[in-house]
Amino acid sequence: MSKKFWVLFMSFVMVVFLAACGGETADSDGGSADADNQSSSQDETTDNASADNEKEPIKIGVLASLSGILEAYGLQTQRGFELGLEYATDGTMEVNGHPIEVIYEDTETKPDVARQKALKLLEDDKVDFLVGSSSSGDTLAVIGLAEEYEKIMVVEPAVADSITGSEFNKYIFRTARNSSQDAVAAAAAIADEGVKIATFAPDYSFGHDGVAAFKQAAEKLGAEVVLEEYADQASTDFTPHIQKIIEADPDYLYVIWAGANSPWNQIHDMDVQGKGIKISTGAPDIAALKTMNALVGMEGFTVYYHTLPDNEVNDWLVEKHKERYGDVPDLFTPGGMSAAISIIEALKKTEGDTDADLLIETMEGMSFETPKGTMTFRPEDHQALQTMYSITLEEKEGYDYPVPVLIRELTPEETAPPILN
Repeated sequence: MSKKFWVLFMSFVMVVFLAACGGETADSDGGSADADNQSSSQDETTDNASADNEKEPIKIGVLASLSGILEAYGLQTQRGFELGLEYATDGTMEVNGHPIEVIYEDTETKPDVARQKALKLLEDDKVDFLVGSSSSGDTLAVIGLAEEYEKIMVVEPAVADSITGSEFNKYIFRTARNSSQDAVAAAAAIADEGVKIATFAPDYSFGHDGVAAFKQAAEKLGAEVVLEEYADQASTDFTPHIQKIIEADPDYLYVIWAGANSPWNQIHDMDVQGKGIKISTGAPDIAALKTMNALVGMEGFTVYYHTLPDNEVNDWLVEKHKERYGDVPDLFTPGGMSAAISIIEALKKTEGDTDADLLIETMEGMSFETPKGTMTFRPEDHQALQTMYSITLEEKEGYDYPVPVLIRELTPEETAPPILN
């Protein structure tokens, strides 16, 4: 064959070869592209599955007096709430895979600020629950919003009867005790058949309402209220009032008071107890107890003192509080913890569902364990029935205040307040 033929033949072979290589390269590239697409698809599926496993957080907005005159109460509630979440979730801070997020807002103990902060929590933060507040005024300014936005609000530590009474709505649940529970507990601590009691209170609604509730509870137990004495809330001289009380010669003097100008020193100076009249009142937080050294020996009641409850939840609270904050839990710390526990226990029962109607159905009649023992949300008004404590104040070495010492526990049944809604 001619040389020209072989040149043409070899050129043809090279073209076919290159075309074949090009095809293989194209197939290889195409295969790589297919593999990339498949890998991308698998990654997308994995991402979607991961997203499905990452459940929406449950948000809780807590309103508290974190500044101002009730700052100490707000701080106690906040610490208790944080410890309550830790306890109820076993440290996971989640329920049924939903992480728990908490947003705290300072009401400054001003009802208009409380309402503004609540609206921010509901509209901007999209919270699933509200909790609060340190002041009854703040709380009353907010509870209508819980109904408007259809969100559960757990009231702690506000005590006004109207919250679960005349202003009640179905979205409100209260772990705090109410004013009538205080009165019933005070009566249970001292009232009995034939016991004569005088009362002393400031001359405005707080005093009159408190005395009225106490009188009703005391008379139901067979006691007689022989004198109701009222003093101007701004008064600094209580001598004439105390003299009337001494002349009435009661077995007990039950005092309701709030404010710096308290009558305790004059009651001590006029030796009321030395005349055979026992003093009774509600034992407050530790800071206020430090003003009551003149009342050593008095019998009364308290909502909480850290040595009084005997249960595992309170043991845990006292230990963790000392460990974390270097001191003991105070009057409103267990209330904050109880509020947190109630929310988590309800969410466990609903498997993380925050639908308000389902939560209401779940929480009505629900019992749960707290630092004060078993609490139960009464179905009729969502008030938590709870233990209170009959106490006497005693001097103890190492304490610069009179220490509440247990006489007996006042059961949730005997301190149940009247249904007022």
